[in-house]
Amino acid sequence: MGVCELCKTSHMEISSELRLCVKCIKQRPHEALFISETIHRSTREKFQLPPTPPATKGGVQCKVCANRCVIGKGEIGYCGFRKNEEGRLVPEIELGKFSFYYDPLPTNCVADWVCPGGTGAGYPKYALKKGPEYGYKNLAVFFHTCSFNCLFCQNWHFKEEIKYGRLVNPYELESILDETVSCICYFGGDPSTQMPFTLAFSRFAMEKRKSRILRICYETNGFMNEQLLDQAFDLVLESGGCVKFDLKAWDENIHKVLTGQSNKITLRNFERLAKRIHLRPEPPPLVASTLLVSGYVAEEEVSNIARFIAGINPNIPYSLLAFYPQFYFYDLPTTKRQIAFKCKEIAMEAGLKNVKIGNIHLLK
Repeated sequence: MGVCELCKTSHMEISSELRLCVKCIKQRPHEALFISETIHRSTREKFQLPPTPPATKGGVQCKVCANRCVIGKGEIGYCGFRKNEEGRLVPEIELGKFSFYYDPLPTNCVADWVCPGGTGAGYPKYALKKGPEYGYKNLAVFFHTCSFNCLFCQNWHFKEEIKYGRLVNPYELESILDETVSCICYFGGDPSTQMPFTLAFSRFAMEKRKSRILRICYETNGFMNEQLLDQAFDLVLESGGCVKFDLKAWDENIHKVLTGQSNKITLRNFERLAKRIHLRPEPPPLVASTLLVSGYVAEEEVSNIARFIAGINPNIPYSLLAFYPQFYFYDLPTTKRQIAFKCKEIAMEAGLKNVKIGNIHLLK
């Protein structure tokens, strides 16, 4: 139980670090945003990251993600990856900083219940088997950078890795594409900050494996350059992969408080891709998900997000993910089973035809 700094009311599900209840975030947004900006600044200083996207007069603009940082000499961008060295952004945009591992299929992916690797959807053009691809694996590429600053980040340890590890050229990685890799998934962190690398490596990998199935997938906050997103979706459509959009909140103030960023570009990019899913309806190339953050993202947020998705196309799959206490929301409880199933019911009542509860083992 914590006390909201604005209404001074005790709540069962309130972050002791954030000290804001969801009601005050909605009803007193200016005060709530002022408080949350202080928290975000503090969380980023601990990792030597800029508190906000730089906008330095005379700097060089980075156009990879939607932050569009204008980086002054000697400064680094919001993601902590690119730096202005004597008027030139380094590293080169096609170089990457990440870790990777092999994940046996079928795997606990946001889209495993509708994707070729988990179900055989799209067989034989996009899947190797009529059912789950047992015996094959996903190449999971985890980027050590992000365009958001989520206080509930489930993978926040990547922030400790930004300054370490060598930069990788996509053309160095042929050896990791063995014959049992049937899909590549970019996540993190977030691929929005290293899109040129994902495009270069995907094209290289698809060319090397052009006689075999190799699906390209993204798991992202969607906060990226529109042109780069279009190019990525071209590869997704061609290969049989999908883009998994994490729609973190509907209310813009809740989104800003929790992630440090607006959700307007994410929603616009989601709509942008949704207009193209008719080009390959099976297997679904676009999947949405929402993390049910205890005390902050539940029935009302899910209802609004679901109506938004259903208004575009009710067949878009939607996954509701159970929250686990992490990072600055370490003292919140995991998602309650009752809330998760109520949210699923609400999403379907909003018109969605394909809704699943993910990470169900975490529910309490």
